[in-house]
Amino acid sequence: MKIHPTAIVDSKAELHESVEVGAYTIIERDVVIGEGTVIETGARIFAGTKLGKFNKVYHGAVIGVGPQDLGFDPNTPTKTIIGDNNTFKEYSNIHRGTKVDSPTIIGNRNYVMGNAHVGHDCILGDDNILTHGLVLAGHVTVGNKAFISGLVAVHQFCFVGDYAMIAGCSKVVQDVPPFATADGNPCTIIGLNTVGLKRGGFSPETRSAIKNAYKVIYHSGLNYRTALDQLEKESGHPPEVLEIIKFFRNSDRGVMNHR
Repeated sequence: MKIHPTAIVDSKAELHESVEVGAYTIIERDVVIGEGTVIETGARIFAGTKLGKFNKVYHGAVIGVGPQDLGFDPNTPTKTIIGDNNTFKEYSNIHRGTKVDSPTIIGNRNYVMGNAHVGHDCILGDDNILTHGLVLAGHVTVGNKAFISGLVAVHQFCFVGDYAMIAGCSKVVQDVPPFATADGNPCTIIGLNTVGLKRGGFSPETRSAIKNAYKVIYHSGLNYRTALDQLEKESGHPPEVLEIIKFFRNSDRGVMNHR
């Protein structure tokens, strides 16, 4: 292992032999770090963190710090579980879960930019981009391939669907459905994430089906439940439309309105 002599690594931490640790970084007990992961200078990896393979933690990033929850008992051994090939840029901070059986979970290939905050008990899927200075409150769930722009604030317990795109400086207080673009304070849907869908390789037919589904939900004059019932009566939907229906059905906070 390439560990700088000024770094502090607890004897009860488990680091793969290929891991690199930069100057003045602190790695606490009960941390597991997988193959090929690089921890740069001045970072801190807190107890109970598991980092998979080939992650990159940049200068000053904080992974697995205690939750900002007034009711949290700091003696509770909670966890942060992170997959492979993630990037955590300068001064990003990830908070661990609040309960033993409720870790903060981050999947694979996520890109977390500088000063971004991922709160306690959050769950992120794969291939998401979290831009500079955004804030995810506790218990936020983000699907896959979402793009959340700079200075966005997402309220606790909100869901952000697959391929959703949230514009900069938005205030998100309800769920953001998949494949959509949201903007504003408070945040509302302004259309499809057309660029994301094209880059994601979705066919014109699938993009058209997604657009038509949202027309029924938002522009038919029907309430959400009736609109979803109407969509379910139709056959031949691609999986993406079924995902939209399921997302609306499962929403607890409610899905945001269309502008």
